Amino acid sequence: MKYMAEPYKIKSVEVISMTNREQREQYIKEAGYNTFLLKSQQVYIDLLTDSGTTAMSDKQWAAMMVGDESYAGSVNFQHLEETVKKYYGFKYVVPTHQGRGAENLLSSICIKPGDFVPGNMYFTTTRAHQERNGATFRDIIIDEAHDSQKEHPFKGNIDLTKLQALIDEVGADKIPYVCLAVTVNLAGGQPVSMENMKAVKAICDKYKIKVMYDATRCVENAFFIQEREKGFDKKSIASILKEMMSYADGCTMSGKKDCLVNIGGFLCMNDDELYGQACELVVLFEGMPSYGGLAGRDMEAMSVGIQESVDDEYIKHRVTQCRYLGDKLMAAGVPIVKPVGGHAVFLDAKAFLPHIPQDQFPAQMLAAQLYVEAGVRSMERGVISAGRNKDTGDHYYPKLELVRLTIPRRVYTYSHLDVVADACIELFNKRDNIKGLKFVHEPKLLRFFTSRFEPLK
Repeated sequence: MKYMAEPYKIKSVEVISMTNREQREQYIKEAGYNTFLLKSQQVYIDLLTDSGTTAMSDKQWAAMMVGDESYAGSVNFQHLEETVKKYYGFKYVVPTHQGRGAENLLSSICIKPGDFVPGNMYFTTTRAHQERNGATFRDIIIDEAHDSQKEHPFKGNIDLTKLQALIDEVGADKIPYVCLAVTVNLAGGQPVSMENMKAVKAICDKYKIKVMYDATRCVENAFFIQEREKGFDKKSIASILKEMMSYADGCTMSGKKDCLVNIGGFLCMNDDELYGQACELVVLFEGMPSYGGLAGRDMEAMSVGIQESVDDEYIKHRVTQCRYLGDKLMAAGVPIVKPVGGHAVFLDAKAFLPHIPQDQFPAQMLAAQLYVEAGVRSMERGVISAGRNKDTGDHYYPKLELVRLTIPRRVYTYSHLDVVADACIELFNKRDNIKGLKFVHEPKLLRFFTSRFEPLK
């Protein structure tokens, strides 16, 4: 079977809103043409994000009922700690309310003003935390990642020559850690090979530089290694994941993705001193080191979710859903990022709307028009998300100007994806009528969340 059926059955349903075009035109106008500012009841199919939008399993809901809400020493933290150690292999675990809480801890502890943090393409909140603590982010991803049409099995790989060049330029003492994302979100959900992880770790060990993973979608990365990298096709997802983590000194984790929960995250490390500092700082920002801003029941659900996430059939279906949508769009000539990643399909807004220059925000407008077309909510991942240079005030102009169609885990069926595909195809056929946008309100930090726009005349 080309597209495998769901490896689960439906026990509970949630009714979703149906709207007409006239209503949606008014709703998007009221939202300032920013899909983040739409109300959930105004949305039919919500592909804004896969973060915290997972449908939890019956076992996870059952686990919620054994929450130990003790302020310190919760048994649920003990279970989470044991599970993380078993499947990820790190020595220490510090829970946080979500992934950016872990990013804040790591950046605050490790970065000093004037440092450089290299990584395989920036991510919005990650770079914001790094810059807030005085670091400069350097993109050292392979060049293929910036070409939406380039077919490469591991477009998330770090360019080892670029990494070495940065070390030679600024010195190892100016690089607190390499931030290696598995997978790379803004490149289209692209994976990193095991060979590349191993090579990065070897270089960093030579210069005593830590390797810290953004492990948010690490299970998806493990699937691509199993499928594409020689010698891993017979290995389980769980064993591949464990080996991946062995080439890192720690990781930040948004449990709202691959851990299959609606809230939560953690920071992992092997270093005793770093752990001690994290335990001190987490009390200030999150809560006790044994709950980190989470209820006991949420930690228990995350522990179960981690175990479910490494099921080979589950993750195969997860990636297959993305490919189903991607294949339908490619068959109709709609430009998307290739190859399709593990959590989303990314529309190439530059190729979709070549008549709209990047400073008129084609991806932002494309996301707005997709909502008007069919009630499908998506997300801009282009010049708006990239933000402005903090020194010059100029826009960053990423080579990739994308709209992310993010598929929540265990939520939608293939029929829902048919609706999404049909809407994208219809919009592509009348793309010449779409105009650009201009700012009405622009926040200074992470502007894509709350900016407002209006169409150009």
